[in-house]
Amino acid sequence: MLFWHVPAPNEAMLISGSKRQAQDTQFRIVTGHGSFVLPVKQKARMLSLALREAEIVEDCVTQQGIRLRVRAVSVFKVGDDAVSIANAARRFLAEQERMEELVGRIFAGHLRSIIGGLTVEQIIRERDRVAQEVKQGSHSEMEKLGIVVDALQIQEIDDTTGYIDNLAAPHAAAVASQARIAQAKADQEAAEREQQAAALKAEYERDTSIKRAGFHAETEQVNARAAQAGPLAEARASQETIEERTALARRQALLAAQRLEAEVRRPADAEAYRQRTLAEAARDRAKFEADGGAYKERTIAQAQADANTARAASLKDGNQELIAANRIVENLPALAEAAARGMSGAHLTVLNGTDGVNDVAAGLVGQGMAILDSLKHGTGTPGTPSSVNGKAALRVTESS
Repeated sequence: MLFWHVPAPNEAMLISGSKRQAQDTQFRIVTGHGSFVLPVKQKARMLSLALREAEIVEDCVTQQGIRLRVRAVSVFKVGDDAVSIANAARRFLAEQERMEELVGRIFAGHLRSIIGGLTVEQIIRERDRVAQEVKQGSHSEMEKLGIVVDALQIQEIDDTTGYIDNLAAPHAAAVASQARIAQAKADQEAAEREQQAAALKAEYERDTSIKRAGFHAETEQVNARAAQAGPLAEARASQETIEERTALARRQALLAAQRLEAEVRRPADAEAYRQRTLAEAARDRAKFEADGGAYKERTIAQAQADANTARAASLKDGNQELIAANRIVENLPALAEAAARGMSGAHLTVLNGTDGVNDVAAGLVGQGMAILDSLKHGTGTPGTPSSVNGKAALRVTESS
């Protein structure tokens, strides 16, 4: 509306010319709502309640006489109460743009005063204390100006004489030494870690190479086995065939040996045994014949000797019986020869070898001697034997 004025949330409207005054001021303060302003009769002005910032750069001298350049910043605003708004309106309503400069000058004066009573070490170490003392020192003045200080901070302290640098040199050197030591340790640890990483990398590469080589070897081995599977199977089949043929040849050789044993060796052994048996029989027969001939000759010789002796005795004594016996003895060789021929052509079973043959021959001679003895003791005519007619008979039993 034309006569209705409304201040912003961060503004205070000051209406002068009004008869209605809530405060003990010459103007009416309106905040947070609107109000009618009568033209010509009343006049409305706006006072900013927004936050403001004042930068302070001031050369200060410390208690030690050392010059420092201090940079600070102050944050302030016009108070929200009616007294603060009225005080600020009376002082800054026409010069609101210069409010930061004016407030900064006030803070600069208090800052020089506070720093002048402190040492450099205190200022460096206790910046909050400096800011708090500046705020407290300017509180009464700021209250008269209607200003509320929200914050005051010391931003930077410059030392043109180098005192702060010299003061910090030992600490800087120690810190630098520690920094170098720490850097050396860090470099050493980094080098060790790099070495460990390189060793791990080399070990990993080695293991990878070994595994790759192992995989390659296994692959080559499998491929070789696959390539050799066919020839190996053929070789095994050939080997089995050779083994079967060898076993067959061994069985055939065994069968041939058995056939040779049955068809050749055993008949040959039997034939050799037959020949050996026949040879032994021929040998025994020849020996028997030789023994019989020798015995025959001995018997004949003995009989002739006995006959000659008997003949001589009979001729000497004139004994006829002896003469008859002499005739028998004369025929005895013929009888022994006939007995020997009969024995040589006969199939005899001799149970006692050579002794048996001798016994047979002795039996024959004994039979002749028995005949002779019977003639000697006979009762017939002297010189004519009753049972023997000039010849003696000898029976030889054949054995089939």
